[in-house]
Amino acid sequence: MDYKSAGISDKEYEKILELLGRAPNDLETSLIGVMWSEHCSYKSTRKLLESFPKSGRHVAQGQGENAGVVDCGSGWGLAFKVESHNHPSAVAPYQGAATGVGGIIRDILAMGARPAVSMDGLFFGLPGSGKSRALASGIVEGVAGYGNAVGVATIGGKTFYDPCFEGNPLLNAFNCGFVRLDRIVSSKTARAGHLAVLLGAKTGRDGIAGASFASRELDQDSRESRPQIQIGDPFEEKLLIECCLELHAKGLIASMQDMGAAGILSSSSEIAHKSGVGIEIFCEKIPLREAMTPQEIFLSESQERMLLIVEPEKFDSVKEMAAHYALECVVIGNIVEGDRYRVFLNGELIADLPHSILGDAPLADWPSAEPEDAPGRGALPQGLKSADLAGDLLRLIGCECGRNKSEIWEQYDCQVQLRTVKGPGGQVSAITVPESDSLVTLSMEAEPWKCRANPFLGAAETMAQSLRIQVVSGAEALGMTNCLNFPSPENPENFFELSECVRGLAMVCEQMECPVVSGNVSLYNETSKGGIYPVPLVVTVGLVPHFAYFVRCGCAEEGDLVYLVGANGGSLGASRWQTICSSPSMTPLGTTVAFDARQEKAFAARALATSRKAVVRGARVIAGGGVAVALAKEALASGVGMRVDFGSCDMLSALFGEGGPRALYFVHSESADKFLSLWDGYPVVLLGRAEGSSLRIGGMREIGLDELRTAHFAGGLL
Repeated sequence: MDYKSAGISDKEYEKILELLGRAPNDLETSLIGVMWSEHCSYKSTRKLLESFPKSGRHVAQGQGENAGVVDCGSGWGLAFKVESHNHPSAVAPYQGAATGVGGIIRDILAMGARPAVSMDGLFFGLPGSGKSRALASGIVEGVAGYGNAVGVATIGGKTFYDPCFEGNPLLNAFNCGFVRLDRIVSSKTARAGHLAVLLGAKTGRDGIAGASFASRELDQDSRESRPQIQIGDPFEEKLLIECCLELHAKGLIASMQDMGAAGILSSSSEIAHKSGVGIEIFCEKIPLREAMTPQEIFLSESQERMLLIVEPEKFDSVKEMAAHYALECVVIGNIVEGDRYRVFLNGELIADLPHSILGDAPLADWPSAEPEDAPGRGALPQGLKSADLAGDLLRLIGCECGRNKSEIWEQYDCQVQLRTVKGPGGQVSAITVPESDSLVTLSMEAEPWKCRANPFLGAAETMAQSLRIQVVSGAEALGMTNCLNFPSPENPENFFELSECVRGLAMVCEQMECPVVSGNVSLYNETSKGGIYPVPLVVTVGLVPHFAYFVRCGCAEEGDLVYLVGANGGSLGASRWQTICSSPSMTPLGTTVAFDARQEKAFAARALATSRKAVVRGARVIAGGGVAVALAKEALASGVGMRVDFGSCDMLSALFGEGGPRALYFVHSESADKFLSLWDGYPVVLLGRAEGSSLRIGGMREIGLDELRTAHFAGGLL
């Protein structure tokens, strides 16, 4: 086999010869090639990711496992992670999205946790394009079809539209689940003498070379270059979940691993490498749907399969349990002393490698160059003005990124398992913690326009925004997971943007003491027409210690005072107003605000104190579209109008500026003094009152709630 056809470079092949002291055979070349692919090895980003803070007082299991786990109190941990399934979703949107959901659920299951809820990050081209609409519709149907059937609630997410995602949509799937802290499963507990057991579906040709496919540019004209996309079966996954959890509860397994990218190969080699043992795999013992070569068997990404590590004396009980759930259960290998990864076929040794060569791919060394037009990809034009402030507001709440997304999330079951306290449609989602009065809160954020204009500031603002949403809702952040979606790192400007985004995320996480416990990297998101904008997507997990402290959006009542905490104005750079209303080509220009740790900490402390004192009706963090959009959304959600005035200031910045620690609070007049005392020492402005049936902002024409509602609920996204 030509090593280049396995995705191995000349330099990498020289390294392989050096490590092995010989030339690998064809099967060994394939095994190394897929494990050294970008998708499996993170060879372009491992060094960058070392800058993320990994430890924290709530971290029960950090990076290096199938998912991270944070301590939620009462002996419970939350396992959580986000992963991409971008390339498969671009080629086969329904199955690509469905199997992305299934895969992340199995990552949580592999920690010994019951998968509880999912979220999805969706990035599409504009729905006016027939191609984008077809992709978006298929992906949403795939998320719904799998999640609803498998019995895991989808309770929120992020949906974003820009022409750069026209041929390369993104599907980032998040899942979390609860596990007892003393029952967390590790991939490092395999010991010599244990059995390697395949549980679940038979292996077929679907998904062969999927990891390699996800490690290169999408070629729209070359069908031959695409793998057979994985086919998901949520009903078999449901059986797999229940079986694995029962096996774990009865102490019948030593470890388990999802068979995701690179299937049997990655799951078995990772357990061996992390546990410091050798492993032998017997091809003829693997249940197949069709005749397959060893290479096809090891590179298949057939779904609904788990690798179990089992003590020999417990295998009969494991097999009996599997039969109860009508699942295949076969011993396919042995854990042995040493450091070898060996593959046999009918007694013949056909691959013999040190497992370290599969688990430690050499780092890629890509050049980095700041784009000539960075930062800001061009300065904001001087003297920006609006000819119609009210018209701009209606446009912002009615644009693809700003309008109501119920057309999407109403397809999802958001209540199954009955843990959902706050589902889709708000800034934060929330679920109950078992055997407790506390809530886990989830905030998913991404800012492609800001990251395109200035990757460092854009990524910092993305992370800061996710944390602001947590504290305003009354939650202390426990940890973060992220999915880094970028074009080819081989382009120096792309690698610069990737590096700067990681630097921005790491800085905020470090200074705000939010550990990064898991994550995923998806590169080569581009077609012959160009690459996507930088999309570092983050999901922050928080804890509200008692449900009475949870602060919601959409709760304003007639007569409530409307306070703005934070600066009376933000940046128009790469904002929604700048990109939608002032740029005919939707080009983000300028930069967002710089991160200020002192201000953020002052904001966070006061926001948490406010939730504990129960002095506000509700609150809303200032996000896309600025204060004007926040006021409009609150008016629509609560069903009461707003009458506010910003006084003498730059109205564009005051209404539509974004960035920085700012929020709207809605306060009963009798609680005003207590509220103001909590925010003493921080900027606070009384904007006006919640009243009437229209939005009345000084300097802007009055807009009735019906007119706002018509714009915001325009539909037409799918």
